[in-house]
Order: sequence, then structure tokens, then C-alpha cells
Amino acid sequence: MSTTETVLLIVLAGLVVLILANIAFQVAAERNNPPIGVFTDCDGVRLHHIERGDAAAPCVVLFHGNGTMVQDLVLSGLVDRLAQNYRVVCFDRPGFGYSQRPRTRIWTATRQAALFAQALDQLGVRNPVVLGHSWGTLVAIALALRSGYAVSGLVLVSGYYFPTARTDFWLMSAPALPLLGDLMRYTISPIISRAIMPKLMRTLFAPRAIPPEFKNEFPISLALRPKQLRAAAEESAFLIPAAAQLRLQYRGIRCPVRIVHGKADRLIEADQSRRLHAVLPSSLLHLVEDAGHMVTYADAAGIADAVAALAPTAPVRTA
Repeated sequence: MSTTETVLLIVLAGLVVLILANIAFQVAAERNNPPIGVFTDCDGVRLHHIERGDAAAPCVVLFHGNGTMVQDLVLSGLVDRLAQNYRVVCFDRPGFGYSQRPRTRIWTATRQAALFAQALDQLGVRNPVVLGHSWGTLVAIALALRSGYAVSGLVLVSGYYFPTARTDFWLMSAPALPLLGDLMRYTISPIISRAIMPKLMRTLFAPRAIPPEFKNEFPISLALRPKQLRAAAEESAFLIPAAAQLRLQYRGIRCPVRIVHGKADRLIEADQSRRLHAVLPSSLLHLVEDAGHMVTYADAAGIADAVAALAPTAPVRTA
């Protein structure tokens, strides 16, 4: 056997070991972090979601950002705050947490909004206030723009709304590539992602420290599964095109809008929200001092107040 053949065999053996290790890691992550909600089958997609609060109260729907899942919004305190007065429905978006992301579809913000409109209809949710964080803001906007589904209002937090030159987003999209991306996700991508995770978390929460509840309770192992890394990479690739597509439709939003952004956001500059506010002059803009991208943790009370300003009044209970 030649030296070249020996090297190739070693490389192949190494790849097989990494693939098997990552499959085992994914199984262990799911065993240690089982679903915390329930499942709904909609249009051939199995969606995982949680519900909190009074089922008879006005509804608030929450969409998380890229790379995360429902636990993020739970740990921020938003779900519990809102559940005191509203029915709260919070989804794992396709490919995140325990929701499926079939490869037969391109999961743009508009495609996700169409799926969620059907899912919400199945759940009997009518005229909700919709809150989106980060990538989830685009899904929230796309849902509000749908002619067949009415929303009472939008609360848009830490969103990216206008295309800019962002090479970092493109670089993070490599694991979404066919074949090569599949190989990356089951070999080196989880290792690289785990290595950069501490710095990324500090960037997301800066200038504040990472809250203990997130540091200790967020299931990072679920976020590092190969199948969730594909969803995150696809959304990194889709972010700029999604903003480019939707920016032409912002003036078509008819419901009231509240916009929230951390002034010190190091991932998505606060100017994105300022520009959206300029396009939607009837919207209200709140820039939070000393807060970064995860302003959901820095000002959960203020964000809950923004929801309350838009939500229908809960019916008065009688004995």
C-alpha cells in the first residue's frame, strides 16, 4: 500500500469516527433535553410549541431568532410575564429545537409565515399580537403581510430589516451547502461551533454579562446538533435576501408596530430599527440603553409592556 493510500485511509477513518461521534452526540443531546412542549402536524411538517397562560385570553405568538429555540424566550422571562395576562404560544421555528425542516422546501421568512398561519389556525389562534426576535422579526412581518391571516400588532425586537454588506453572514452559511455542507455538519462544524460559542454568546449579550439562567439552563447541546446547524446556516444565507424581499413591502403593514432594539447591539446595529421606524412613521421605537442583541433579557418588562399596548383587552371574568 502506497503512502498516499495510507493517508487516504486514515482520513476516511477519521471522518467515519467524527460522523459516528456526532450522531451519538445528537442522540445524547436529545435524550438529556427532551421536548418541553407539544407537537402539531401542519402541511406535512411536525412543529413543536409551548402554550402558557389562560387559553381564553387574547393570544401572543412568539418567534425566536436564528440558532436558538423556545427555551431562549422562556429563560428570558418573557413567556412567564406574558402568560400572566395572555395565552402565549411559542414555536420552535422549522429546523430548530424539535420542529422539522423538510429539505424539499426553501424556508424563507414568507414560507415560514405561511406555515405558521396554518398552524395558528389549527390551534384556534385569532388576531394575535406577534413578537419576533432577531431572525424571527422577518417571520413576524411576513405573517402580518399575509392577506389571509390578521394580526393585532407586531413587536419587533433586535431585527435586521435592510440589506447591508455582511460577509460574516455568508461565512456562517457554509454548512447549508449540499453534500459539502452535510459532510461539514457531521464532522467539523459541531467542533468549530462549540469552540466559538463562548465568544459568540458574549457578543450577543454584550455589553452585559451572560445571565446565569441562560448560561446554566439553555440547552446548547441541542443547538449544536448537525440538523440544527443546517437550519442556522440556511438562515444565515437567507437573511440578507429575506430583508431585500420584504423591505419593499413594509409600508403594507397595517397593524400597529412597536420596535425595540438594544443601543449597544454588536450583531445587528440599532440603525436597522431606526430605518424601519422611519419607513413606518406610525410605529413606536424604543432603544434600550446598555443593552445588546439579547435585549429580551435586558428589558423583558419593557417588551412585555409593548405587547400589552397592542393586545386586545382580556375579557372580564365573572363568577
